[in-house]
Amino acid sequence: MPSRDIFANLSPWDHRYSTREKDFSELSRFFSEAAQIKYQGRVELALVEELVEREVCPVGVAEELKEALARLDPEEVYREEKKTRHNIRALVNVLSRQVSPENRPFIHLSATSMDIVDTANVLRFREAHRDLISPLLREVILIFCGLVRREKGTLQVGRTHGQHAVPITFGFALAHYLDRLGRAAEESQRCCEELCGKMAGAVGAYNASSVLVKDPIELEKGVLSRLGLKPAPISTQIVPPEYMLNYLHSIVVAFGVLADFADDMRHLQRTEIGEVGEFFAPDQVGSSTMPQKRNPINFEHIKSLWKTIQPRMQTVYMDQLSEHQRDLTNSASSRFYVEIPVGFYLALQRLRGVLERFSVDREAMLANLKKEQDLVLAEPLYISLAAHGHPEAHEVVRKLTLEAQKREIGLHEILGEKEEIQPYLERMGDEQRLILQDPSRYTGVAEEKAGMIASHWEEKMGPK
Repeated sequence: MPSRDIFANLSPWDHRYSTREKDFSELSRFFSEAAQIKYQGRVELALVEELVEREVCPVGVAEELKEALARLDPEEVYREEKKTRHNIRALVNVLSRQVSPENRPFIHLSATSMDIVDTANVLRFREAHRDLISPLLREVILIFCGLVRREKGTLQVGRTHGQHAVPITFGFALAHYLDRLGRAAEESQRCCEELCGKMAGAVGAYNASSVLVKDPIELEKGVLSRLGLKPAPISTQIVPPEYMLNYLHSIVVAFGVLADFADDMRHLQRTEIGEVGEFFAPDQVGSSTMPQKRNPINFEHIKSLWKTIQPRMQTVYMDQLSEHQRDLTNSASSRFYVEIPVGFYLALQRLRGVLERFSVDREAMLANLKKEQDLVLAEPLYISLAAHGHPEAHEVVRKLTLEAQKREIGLHEILGEKEEIQPYLERMGDEQRLILQDPSRYTGVAEEKAGMIASHWEEKMGPK
């Protein structure tokens, strides 16, 4: 059991969805308050190291600050903030007390608070994406590739508007989600790599640093390069908000793909459809009163998490506005940005577990296809009649389907009764005739396309 009292926490992230100590520890490394303070300390150290290299301050400052950061206690910073009413000044005060008096003036020299805050946030979001989100996303995509390959020839009725349409394969249906998720993953990676920081001072014009060095722009580049970052081309007191907005938007878009897939799979588990199934543990309970129930809780959970996270983007969009270069109306709201990657990561974990033990009832898929497979003849019949010159092919076939439904007989039974279409039927080739005899052959290139999509993303993502 976790050593922390998870049941005393306020947020469901910290009790309901992070009861596994490993999950909590991994997320905490980047998204906790302690992590935020740690990352802010890393930015302060990078600044001092660059000032040392440019001979603005003594060599010993960096070593003393590094030792102070190793001893840094977030609780002490919080106690200091109660006095200062300013989080970064509190951090600087705590660090300054732990270095020698002659070196204290060089801590935070030339920086403004948002140099530290924005750069630290960019750094931790980038590293979280690199270490947690991107590897897990890649793993899920590769699992999808395996499922697409496994099911690429599995017959399933295609559906539009909740109605049976024409046959496809289940692998083809899965390939749509695979391709969407793969492209969303690439976009999130691109947006992550574009995240940038700043060390340009109170209004972004390098006023303070230009007092210290002749080339303040190069100083900024030097500081950020120590953190593996690039500076924004131009900043105010804050980094232009679009970089973080675009990254978080890309995560929510990817999350939307998960939610759409989860919703589809939830519906395919309906009693009257029954084409797929989640793993159900021996001791698992589906209902507190109906012992027979086996609910699709995992797919429902993924959609529910998306419903929680997707509206968070509205706050991010509102934070795009900052009056007269910089106001403080994002000071509270931006602290909740961490929930977006956290929710996505937890949903990815849930989806990985489901897909690894995902069952497909091929017999049920075939049975559902056969329920109205005779009416599936309507499209290939219409296309074949039109291709062989029938002037009103669509209207003729529409009336034939209505007649078949009214008489409760198969469409193919009616074809032999209609002398006016016999000349067109006789002109059809062997493949067209076979499709009319067996509509399950009418899958186009679904199987081939599914294989192509799987190959594409296997190549993009590399071997599992």
